[in-house]
Parts: sequence; C-alpha cells; structure tokens
Amino acid sequence: MPTPVFFLGGVQTDFVRNVAREGQELSALVREVTLGAVEDAALDLRQIESIHVGNAFGELFTGQAQMGALPATVVPELRGVPAARHEGACASGSLAILAASAEIEAGRYDCVLVVGAEQERNVPGELAARHLGTAAWTGHEGQDARYMWPAMFSRLTEAIQARTPGRPTRAHLAAIARKNFANARKNPCAQTRAWQFGERSFEDDDEANPVVTGQVRRQDCGQVTDGAAAIVLASGAFAEAHARRTGRRPEALPRLLGWGHRTAELSLEEKLRRSAGEPYLIPHLRAAVTDAYRRAGVAGAFDLSGIETHDCFTVTEYLALDHLGITAPGEAYRAIEEGTCEAGGRLPVNPSGGLIGLGHPVGATGVRMALDACKQVAGRAGDTQVPGAKRFGTLNIGGSATTVVSFVWGVP
Repeated sequence: MPTPVFFLGGVQTDFVRNVAREGQELSALVREVTLGAVEDAALDLRQIESIHVGNAFGELFTGQAQMGALPATVVPELRGVPAARHEGACASGSLAILAASAEIEAGRYDCVLVVGAEQERNVPGELAARHLGTAAWTGHEGQDARYMWPAMFSRLTEAIQARTPGRPTRAHLAAIARKNFANARKNPCAQTRAWQFGERSFEDDDEANPVVTGQVRRQDCGQVTDGAAAIVLASGAFAEAHARRTGRRPEALPRLLGWGHRTAELSLEEKLRRSAGEPYLIPHLRAAVTDAYRRAGVAGAFDLSGIETHDCFTVTEYLALDHLGITAPGEAYRAIEEGTCEAGGRLPVNPSGGLIGLGHPVGATGVRMALDACKQVAGRAGDTQVPGAKRFGTLNIGGSATTVVSFVWGVP
C-alpha cells in the first residue's frame, strides 16, 4: 500500500483582485500563496522538498514560460528545490496535485508544495477568450465561434437535450447559477460576493441576462479571474511528527482518500460521437469519478458530505451531477428540482460558490477545489462550512472534458 498523503495547510488569494490594476504581476500572487500556505501549515520554508505548479496559459497572458521556477524566483529560500509545471487546461492544478501526491506515495519526498496560479484580467475580453480557446482542438473545431468555450458548452447543452428532450430547461440552468452566486456571498474570497442581481437577472431577458452565444447567457458563465491557491501535502510519517511538534492531532489532519484521472481526445464532437448508445454522455468522466470512489472505499456520491465540482458554465455542473452519481444517468434535473445540491440539501455542491460565483483562475482552480475540500473536512470552512463534513469530493474538468481529475479528501 502507498504511504498516505496528508494535507497540512493552504491558502488562496482574494479572487476579486485585478493584479495588473494593482501594478503587479502574477509572481506577486505566487509569492503570497507560497508564503501563506507554508505559514498556515506551521512549517519552515526549508522543510519544502519539492514543488509542483499548475498553470495553463502563462505564455499567452503574461508572456512567461518556465512557471515551475516562479516560486523559487519570488521566494529565494526555495532556490534549489526541485519544481515542475503542469498544464491540462482547467485541470492543471489537479494534475499538479496528482504529481505531488505520487512523489509522496513513492517515498521520494515527505513534504511537497503545490501552487496553482493564473492571471487573466490583464488583456481585453476578446483576447482573453481567444487565449482560453486554445485549450480546444485549435483549427479543427469552433473556428467560426466568436467565443470558443461558450460555443462548445452551448453544443454540450444541445447534446444533453438530445438525450433527455426538454432538459435541461432554462430554469434548471438558472437554478445552478442562483445557487452558486448565493453561496459565493458567504465566501470572503469570492469574486462575485458583492455582485447585485435584479429580478430578471437569471431569466431569458436580453438586457438583464444577455445571450453570449447559443444557449449560453451571461449568468451561465464562470468568471475570468486573477488568482492563486497553494496547499502543502506530506507523508504520513512527516505529518504525524509535525502534528506532535505543533500540538495538532494527527488523526484530525485531512488526507487524500482517492483519486481518478482520465484523458480523452481534444475534439468535443468526437467525444459525443463515441458516447452514442452509452448511458453516460462522457464515459471517461464517469470513470474518473468512480476510480476516485473506488480508491477511497466509498460506494458513491452520497457517502460524501459535499462536492466541489467544475462549473465553468452552468451546463458543466448539470453534466457533472449524474456523472458524479447524484442521480441516475440523464436525470440530473431531478437533483435540481429536489434541492439536493443546495447549501442545506442532502449533498451540497459548490458551497464555495464554484467557478461561477467564486471565480476561475484556470491554473489555480484544481488546487482551490482541494483547498476548499480539505478546509471542509477540517471544520475550517467558515460561513461556507457543511456541518459535520467528513469526506469531500472534487471534480476538475479541463477543456471539453478532455482532461478530468477527481479527488476524495477526508478525515477518519
């Protein structure tokens, strides 16, 4: 059996920030979360033995490659520590966690820092959309789309509706948006926590909620965000010794219980073609989730206390609901109509506010999800806390469900 992987601490930046307007660079966020995570874990920088950085679009938004070297660049005490950058579109942060946990399980290192970071608000919106669109199959799909990802997820909506005629309705998707914006109001780091909405902000109102493209309206969209998050992971032996030194209870430390990771072709249309006749629209997405459940020793979604899932668009969360096993295949609408995933529901989904409410700095999102999951099971989630949380899942999706990573975090 591999050595267990424990969470010692972590932080995120305030996602409302615009780094360029502050006269700073992405490096400032990396320094902030690096120092913050080490402090939250009650560690010394010299105890960090390896670093993994999740970043998807650094070259495009900032002109900077070699992102793995950024922590050592802005925190000189980390000079010489082995580091690597990981890219898998929106799942980049989760890939960094997978690599860090694998190193710990293999016995290579006992204390590893994971950083996820992205700057996206330093260019005009049209250019930002083009940069983000490079995670699709460039030159092969969406060539005529003004906004690549709204177009791709409008197509995904159509594909779901072709299987379950009439669903999701506008009301189903609006309910997801309402929930996540409402949850974000309780999150002190959420980009939209102070946003105000009118009576028709979630309706088919072309002024209050204009169409972006196809079936995607403004409130259906995750937020373009500057932000970073970092966590410190450790082996069982390191975590136990560290807990004793710092007066913590080792058994109360969150740990990685299970993981799943699957990758498919870039093309959305090819994914949809291949799943014809299958119970799940994106079978490898379901496989990543069930891999995580199996490794964690849980029977399914309702063995969890809650889930942080990808909602780059409302339909992405809708897609996730049945693939997570919250409903039978094709019946995600039932979870929405029954309030299953509301903050006080049977299985809260995105109590943080998700990507729609909290924000989506692409390379940081997977790390932020893990941070929120670990804070939940540690009882440290503040106003977003799910009472009595013991096991929390995450589902991070890159591109048109090209790269998918799922984790289960928990305490005994």
